[in-house]
Amino acid sequence: MPARVLVSTENMPYADWLEYRRQGIGGSDASVVCGISRYKSPVELWMNKTGQLPDQEAGEAAYWGTQLEPFVRAEFTRRTGIEVKQVKELLQSEEYPFMLANLDGICEVPDVGTCIFEAKTASAYKAGEWEDTIPDEYMLQVQHYMAVTGYAGTYIAVLIGGNTFKWRFVERDEELISMLVELETAFWNHVQDCTPPPLDGSDACAKFLADRFHDSIPKSHITLPDTAADLLVQYDEACEQLEVVTEKKQRAENLLKEMMGENEIGTAGDRIVTWKSVSQERLDSKTLKAEHPTLYKKYANKSSYRRFTIKAAS
Repeated sequence: MPARVLVSTENMPYADWLEYRRQGIGGSDASVVCGISRYKSPVELWMNKTGQLPDQEAGEAAYWGTQLEPFVRAEFTRRTGIEVKQVKELLQSEEYPFMLANLDGICEVPDVGTCIFEAKTASAYKAGEWEDTIPDEYMLQVQHYMAVTGYAGTYIAVLIGGNTFKWRFVERDEELISMLVELETAFWNHVQDCTPPPLDGSDACAKFLADRFHDSIPKSHITLPDTAADLLVQYDEACEQLEVVTEKKQRAENLLKEMMGENEIGTAGDRIVTWKSVSQERLDSKTLKAEHPTLYKKYANKSSYRRFTIKAAS
């Protein structure tokens, strides 16, 4: 599955790069499409690809990952003797044009051929994820890249906690690539048709529904389909479980507070517990409305939302 150059990324403004990324599915999107991302839901990604949700600004971790990429690349070459060539191009699959790849680099390896190079950084807290393998989201990312390029392997190097360096070789997995192509094709069909993928329990899904059906029609009524009965059972069971878990959490919190007494900070093993006094000022809107109604009306903001409730029919 060879790739073609969609556009050169050398000196490309970040905003333009984001626009090109919206034209397809990139390597970092693969875990989202597969539903295993810890940071984004498929519906949120769909909203971004269809222009309904702006890109989030890169956080500190992403920023430092970019800044440290040259160091990770150079250290990999120093330790392995394998030279890495930067790729300043956004690649596009010939067979599946919606599949894109923005590679950190490529390298030539005897008896293997051209391989992908991927640089990562990770906090010390995630060191365990790199013990015997690589995190699942990165496995999907590099297999996506190999699907786009047709290359047979990927070297992935990581700097963990700023003081531990590791690298691994990942072989091309045709079975995993076949699954990726199938899932990404289905997802991209949702993008092209402007129909959302199946909803899940994420905040992104809740926001999507709130925005799409912002206002209710007064006194309107429908009979829900038969499948609603199963969902109501699931809802009731979740509420019961939530009540138990919430009580358990509150009990643990209360006992910890009793242990701390008037102390602000407590330690237990490698955990730090704080219970500190916080002062804040709040506007007394009730008094303001009673004593200065004109001023209150001038500055009051009116907002609306839809309240969701379930109760027994009378």
